[in-house]
Amino acid sequence: MAAKPRSQFDPKSFLSKLGVGRSIVNYGGGEIVFSQGDHADAVFYVQKGKVKVTVVSEQGKEAVVAILGTNEFFGEACLGGQTQRIATVATMSDSVIMRLEKDAIVNVIHEEPAFSEVFIAHLLSRTLRVEADLVDQLFNSSEKRLARMLLLLANFGKEGAPMPMIAKISQETLAEMIGTTRSRVSFFMNKFRKLGFIEYNGGIHVHSSLLNVVLHDQPQIKTPTGNIETSIET
Repeated sequence: MAAKPRSQFDPKSFLSKLGVGRSIVNYGGGEIVFSQGDHADAVFYVQKGKVKVTVVSEQGKEAVVAILGTNEFFGEACLGGQTQRIATVATMSDSVIMRLEKDAIVNVIHEEPAFSEVFIAHLLSRTLRVEADLVDQLFNSSEKRLARMLLLLANFGKEGAPMPMIAKISQETLAEMIGTTRSRVSFFMNKFRKLGFIEYNGGIHVHSSLLNVVLHDQPQIKTPTGNIETSIET
């Protein structure tokens, strides 16, 4: 008898169901998925929600290094030999997260080319994002960095349709992400609102016109006297 053909592997189905080495946990907002210093023995996949990745220095200074959302992996450094977590990951909203044991994800990477393609695409995307973040931090003003971060959080420039409404995120968190003070973030958020680039309505509604801040060095704003001002903070 002819051998039964093997069913086609579906990465989305694999990442949505329980299985050997795969578990799913429901988190509320503000819960810790893992902490800096924890043993690194698994990769995680966000089925729903958002998580914040933070690092704390020996002096106690905290920095937000990433915010990740639906269909994104985190904790993958364990596959490259990392034995302890170098960051803390906490949920920002109600989230559903899959935990993939290291052996389980290594096996599926080796055995399923379709999954390998998805995972490699994720790694490449993350690498490009880190490089872009570094360039942004080194060469752009805090105003431009904030505009870019809001656009990224609203999914502009990513696959799929933009999601202009950003769930509640504090100005303190935004300040930590772009490396400036909360007062500067507040100043620029008010400026963006006056220009019509964003709105506050139970969250932050981001308009595509905010791209003007990223694409042009000097967005203009009218003063109460009707004059035009340009202001870029460095």
